[in-house]
Amino acid sequence: MLMSSDTPSHRAATLIYGPNDFRVVKPGHFVVCAMSGEAIPLDALTYWSVERQEPYASAELSTRRALEDL
Repeated sequence: MLMSSDTPSHRAATLIYGPNDFRVVKPGHFVVCAMSGEAIPLDALTYWSVERQEPYASAELSTRRALEDL
């Protein structure tokens, strides 16, 4: 059976980011880093902004984004 490119493993998830965790609104296996454009698997997602509702691939990118407001 051939897999379509629309299967959740080939599609970005849509999340709502909370202070301690996130909620999946649209299923998928990854999100796209707001700073680098890198795909982040959901099981590896550690950094995000609740205020901006954006995911980040690393602590460095998260910090860099936060410093943009200063």
